[in-house]
Amino acid sequence: MDLISKHNVVHKLEKRSLLIAINCIAGLSIFFFGYDQGMMGGVNGAKNYYQDTMKFGHPGEDGSPVIDDELLQGGIVSIYYVGTLVGCLVGGWFGDKYGRIKTIALGAAWAVIGASLQTSAMNHTWMIFARLINGWGTGILNAIVPVWATETAEHKSRGKFVAIEFTLNIFGVVVAYWLEYACSFYTKGNGSFIWRFPIAFQILPLLFLLAIVWYFPESPRWLVKVGREEEGRYILGRLRGETGEDIGKAEAEFQDIRNIAELERKTASRTSYWSMFTGRGSGKLHTGRRVQLVIWLQIMQEWIGIAGVTIYAPTIFRTAGIGETDVQWISGLNTITYMLSTLICVFTLDRIGRRWTLYWGSAMQGISMALAGGLTTLGQSHPAGSPAARAYSSGAVAMIFLFTATFGATWLTVPWLYPAEIFPLEVRAKGNAWGVVGWSVGNGWLTLLCPVMFKAIKENTYYVFAAANVITIPMVWALYPESNQRTLEEMNLVFAADSIWNWEAERNFKILKEQNPELVQAAQRGHSVLDPETGLPVRHSTARNMSLDINAMQSRHEDDIIEEKAAFKHG
Repeated sequence: MDLISKHNVVHKLEKRSLLIAINCIAGLSIFFFGYDQGMMGGVNGAKNYYQDTMKFGHPGEDGSPVIDDELLQGGIVSIYYVGTLVGCLVGGWFGDKYGRIKTIALGAAWAVIGASLQTSAMNHTWMIFARLINGWGTGILNAIVPVWATETAEHKSRGKFVAIEFTLNIFGVVVAYWLEYACSFYTKGNGSFIWRFPIAFQILPLLFLLAIVWYFPESPRWLVKVGREEEGRYILGRLRGETGEDIGKAEAEFQDIRNIAELERKTASRTSYWSMFTGRGSGKLHTGRRVQLVIWLQIMQEWIGIAGVTIYAPTIFRTAGIGETDVQWISGLNTITYMLSTLICVFTLDRIGRRWTLYWGSAMQGISMALAGGLTTLGQSHPAGSPAARAYSSGAVAMIFLFTATFGATWLTVPWLYPAEIFPLEVRAKGNAWGVVGWSVGNGWLTLLCPVMFKAIKENTYYVFAAANVITIPMVWALYPESNQRTLEEMNLVFAADSIWNWEAERNFKILKEQNPELVQAAQRGHSVLDPETGLPVRHSTARNMSLDINAMQSRHEDDIIEEKAAFKHG
């Protein structure tokens, strides 16, 4: 394949080894994302940072931070999410126009600039602008990396591969916490090194990502979309295999991609962000409904409590009655439990599906948050340091650990995977960007309010998070169709129903699947796509009369019957 650089790993690796290599690069980006989030928890607790440089607090009698300006503290953290919101929109547009690989490189380069500016910040104004720029880079990466990963993975194991990437995401949180914990002992916690070095550390994986991503294959689906079918077919063949029992697998998927790309061009007339948001011009693709689903799924991912736990873990443990000397290492231990719990999702996500993963996660998280609030209240009703206070505080901490572990096994991965699965190929990067918009809004909103809520209503904040978990159960049940074990091309059939309700979408999907067998060759591998005489893959032309409208297909079928009867009568 002369069109692809001879140095590209696609020529040397194939099938599982190639998928693992792609997963590692995607995981590196996700690692940076996790590290960048977890980093601010320790930075906020550095005396030189909050007192001398940013000037929003002072140390208390026990050495713990006393925040004088909660809005400034929350603003420095949350402005990052304004950056991710803008960056994801840029990344989605750039990714659909110029490809996934170039977009990843752009995001990495931009994040390096932002991280460098954060490291050198001398006041809160400098830091605010630096975090805004860093957020741009993160937004670009978050908009495109899940798309690249899902477009290269096979539909039967897509969830597992993305779940592995998010294990690396939480590994980034773990590295951030423990690196900052180690740095806190330097110069007895008084110098700027203890917060500047952890910020600078993220530059290393970003530079490596920027250098190596050019040697990896472009998404075959994007290549087909822009007319570079020969390259796309070659990469798809390397990903799925072309020998033995794999013969025909890549060809079936390739034909599905060609067909759905053609159908999307006929069905949707507008692909701008505003048209996607409003649903105008999307026809039976119902892009507007998909946009609303991914935005609210990401917003609720933050409001069920994880944004507060990740960034303000030390504050949460202090609220539960934990002493200042124990806060940091308990927070770090929580991140290790968090990381290990993500392995549960690796083995369950493709078995029980996206919906059931969210169900059991919401139930367990809601219970643990409610108990955390109750136990904290009981602990504070007893004298500080008493056996009863310590017992209740320990119970509250255990509930936070349970919440974090459950989130890692459930809600961590699905809201990032789902947007990359459900959007049409024509606007998949832009669609995933809308998910990042939801995450940015939810995270920015919550991180801005978290210091205020913990100061105003203290442990009652846990009840707010518990209520959010309860709300998500009927929301997912009624509105979110299952994407597990379905090809990316099949999702257009799932969302073709005019009704917003999940049960109507499933009923409509079954009918359309029967009417459009050309679109589901890769999902129905029992149907051969090999020529019975030569044993070679059959290259079909674009499927005829494809439609996402049940009534139109039924009408065409009736017309065909009338034509056949007329031909028979005159024959």
